[in-house]
Amino acid sequence: MIDWKSKLTSRKFWAAIAQFVTMLILAFHGTQETATQVTALIMAGAAVVAYIIGEGLIDAASAGQDDGGKVKLPDELKPPEA
Repeated sequence: MIDWKSKLTSRKFWAAIAQFVTMLILAFHGTQETATQVTALIMAGAAVVAYIIGEGLIDAASAGQDDGGKVKLPDELKPPEA
């Protein structure tokens, strides 16, 4: 089973998609300028998707908590103690 949440927030996934589309544009005799613009749009869209999913996860984690909406992070995501 594919973990789409993980895939859609992965920079490597979006870089691979952008590279594939760029190569398709160039293979079909598109201009470098067009390829650059499309790549920029894909990466901008990836940032939006990652932000929306991230905020959704935070909202879901804080739903129903009585601690003022603070999210409890798993141990592997907690910053090291100073």
